[in-house]
Amino acid sequence: MKIAGWLAGVLLAVAALLLVAGQLGFFAGKPPQDLGVRDDRLKPPSPTPNSVSSQAGGHANHPQRLEASIAPLSYTGDGKAAVGRLAALLETTPGCVLVKREPAYLYAQCRTRWLKFTDDVEFSLDEGAGVIQVRSASRLGRKDFGVNRARVEALRTRFDQAPRP
Repeated sequence: MKIAGWLAGVLLAVAALLLVAGQLGFFAGKPPQDLGVRDDRLKPPSPTPNSVSSQAGGHANHPQRLEASIAPLSYTGDGKAAVGRLAALLETTPGCVLVKREPAYLYAQCRTRWLKFTDDVEFSLDEGAGVIQVRSASRLGRKDFGVNRARVEALRTRFDQAPRP
């Protein structure tokens, strides 16, 4: 019985330390310096299974080309208005901060609630294809347990349901 109580105490202490470390920003990571659009493309997905990208298929030899693949966001009408609609959604998404807003590009940082892991999320308007390309990647760790994919799909649902001007 004493061992079980001791183990429970140790586990509780470790959980508390992790929570405090997260709240202090120890799990935020550093923002990548190579984000943005280059040659009409966003940065490739991460080499580990902790990102998604609607342009992953364009990187033929990338190790996560298939696993990271996700559909871009489709829109009708004015592309820049669609980007504005998406920006408004990001600004009202809990844990997300819109860092950069341009007529054809958005960059947001999204943090998890408890441990404050930070993910970088980018959107690029592709008017020729009538879509908004997307990339969402974790800064730390090898796996994201589907968090980036779930975030993009939740945004897609909200984007599709958002009123159009």
